[in-house]
Amino acid sequence: MAQDETATLPRAEPIVRRTLHDELLERLRQMIVDGELTPGSKVPEKDLCARFGVSRTPLREALKVLANEGLVTLTPNRGAMIADLTLEDLEETFPVMGALEALSGEMACANITDAEIAEIGALHNQMVTHYEARDLQAYFRTNQQIHERILAAARNQTLSTLYRGLEGRIRQARYIANMSDARWAQAVDEHARMLAALEARDGAGLAAIMKTHLENKFETVKEALLSRAED
Repeated sequence: MAQDETATLPRAEPIVRRTLHDELLERLRQMIVDGELTPGSKVPEKDLCARFGVSRTPLREALKVLANEGLVTLTPNRGAMIADLTLEDLEETFPVMGALEALSGEMACANITDAEIAEIGALHNQMVTHYEARDLQAYFRTNQQIHERILAAARNQTLSTLYRGLEGRIRQARYIANMSDARWAQAVDEHARMLAALEARDGAGLAAIMKTHLENKFETVKEALLSRAED
């Protein structure tokens, strides 16, 4: 049997999947939205190459995609920086994302299968369990999966492309906001109503709930940004 070449890497996180670009891109995106790579900091290219066992070429290709998503800023002769979050940027981004979320909900109701609804229902139950345990990281991950399943059920590649071009900034913003118990409970209730509308295949109803859901999320993020500016 051939010796495993990845065993000699400095850290045990090499990427060995065939879709190297997509896997690397998702890992970097997750590091940004989770706050592991903080807004305003320089991207440590050398460290990341060693961590993931890749050369700088695929890393820089991934950074170009993240720059198009607004998560990274590329500056000649200075390298890549993690983009800072500004209220002005998010005031532009959230309404557009709200419209895309609403459209994905409406189209999903027209195309979703019973099996897909059951899968989203199971994810919702998991999310509620994380909420009850006050496990915010797990809650956010499951929450995101629900939104992604609804998007997939819309069966529209153009919508998916536009959505994914903005979702990184939304996910990044979410992690800076400290949700109050009242807002968190409200968000869970909104998701319960989203699931009910999806089960009823009520496109207009789901669209309205999803748009409101994102508007409420923006208010939480806005409060966090304004509070940070005052400190």
